[in-house]
Amino acid sequence: MDEIFGMFQGLANGFGIAFSLTNLTFALIGAVLGTIVGILPGLGPAATISLLLPLSFKIGSPVTSIIMMAGIFYGAMYGGSTTSILVNIPGEAASVVTCIDGYQMALKGRAGPALGIAAIGSFVAGTIGVIGLTFVAPPLAEFALKFGPPEYFALTLLGLLMATLLGGTSIVKGLIMVVLGLLLGSVGLDPISGAIRFTWGFFMLQEGVDFVTLAMGMFGIGEILINLEKELTTELVTRKITHLWPTLKDWAESKWAILRGSLIGFFIGILPGGGAVISSLVSYAVEKKVSKHPEEFGKGAIQGVAGPESANNSAASTSFIPLLTLGIPGNASIAMIFAALLIQGVQPGPFLITEHPDVFWGVVASMYIGNVMLLILNLPMVGIWVQLLRVPYAILAPIIVLFCCIGVYSIRNTVFDIWVMGIFGVIGYFFRKVDMEPGPLILAFVLGPILERSLRQALLISAGSPFIFFSRPISGAMMGFLILFILIQFIRAIRGKGIKAE
Repeated sequence: MDEIFGMFQGLANGFGIAFSLTNLTFALIGAVLGTIVGILPGLGPAATISLLLPLSFKIGSPVTSIIMMAGIFYGAMYGGSTTSILVNIPGEAASVVTCIDGYQMALKGRAGPALGIAAIGSFVAGTIGVIGLTFVAPPLAEFALKFGPPEYFALTLLGLLMATLLGGTSIVKGLIMVVLGLLLGSVGLDPISGAIRFTWGFFMLQEGVDFVTLAMGMFGIGEILINLEKELTTELVTRKITHLWPTLKDWAESKWAILRGSLIGFFIGILPGGGAVISSLVSYAVEKKVSKHPEEFGKGAIQGVAGPESANNSAASTSFIPLLTLGIPGNASIAMIFAALLIQGVQPGPFLITEHPDVFWGVVASMYIGNVMLLILNLPMVGIWVQLLRVPYAILAPIIVLFCCIGVYSIRNTVFDIWVMGIFGVIGYFFRKVDMEPGPLILAFVLGPILERSLRQALLISAGSPFIFFSRPISGAMMGFLILFILIQFIRAIRGKGIKAE
């Protein structure tokens, strides 16, 4: 009973922090930026948060900067549906599935109900996700206090491999990106011996590769270069959006899809390596499976919009659970927010709720407020957001490059970082050309130091014996799950090859 009272008291204090004029303003800025990012094809929340990381140096309070960045992340899930429905181009990766039935609804003159049910489903699911975050995070953080180096090594390894195995089309390419990320994370001074590693004679690299420089290069410059060679045609299905409020028939068909999508997103979002993209795909498959008329899917079924949109918003909210309680980011966007917390001198993990309750509860409370803001922004103002689709990418790209250069230079006031960002931008461009997503690399870069430190500390405790990872209950269970998961993936791959051979 005392724990529940403590949660409500913490949440009440959080609302007191979130309702301050400064935090409300930055929550609104985050929501607006997130919506714009979601609508504009070629930009994503990870790229935008990486652009704004230098700003987190300038904003005085950690709570304020994280409130804004969280708003960008879950706001992009709202905005992504607009582009998917109206022009059949996903503004954000998690909205790919929405294109299937959302665009078909728009072709039939039902763009309004599609946008309406997407916004309402997003609001309901986002709120369910934040309620889950409120009640699940504190007990999980208390449980995480039992974690030592072996447990953190097992958890980090589990998160990395699950992100690789679940997040991309090719497991081999994902593993390559993880290894590259781990190598980049080891550049600089050895954390235990103090030896200099992989600096290639560059004095500036003794501090390690700067995260902001790497993120801006991979996501900002790399994304721009790949989009400049694409011809993005954004021909609107309709110039005028009417009848945004769904009919009673639409409600009847969508209510269970929204609830199922919210629950799917909630559970997948908690998993390390889970996230909005996977949850939206699973939700669409479930809705098609349980539907009495599966033949309507792909032809404008409103459940095909309501389910995935609810799932990706719920997952976006619950993605904060492993970050805030375990200190483990589950995807590239959350890794950016993880870096922003570290920049502000706040260590995410089990002690966050006790050491920085203002940060934890302030961010959680702001997510309740942000969901209401996004509902208001995305329903009455949809006509304004549609106009953004007419901005040529040739105008946006130079502005983004300018912001990247200013942002990177402002961190250490050196041109060296701009050159490094440019190099990573070109590398990121070539990665995309060969269909290698930079997300696992960024995750591995962030988690690499945690993985290395935990591994070496655990081996020091056990006098070099690797059995310490299997002899302790929590780490042993995670390692067992990891081995089982890899075996299942291996069997599926062999069976897939056997079917193709036949």
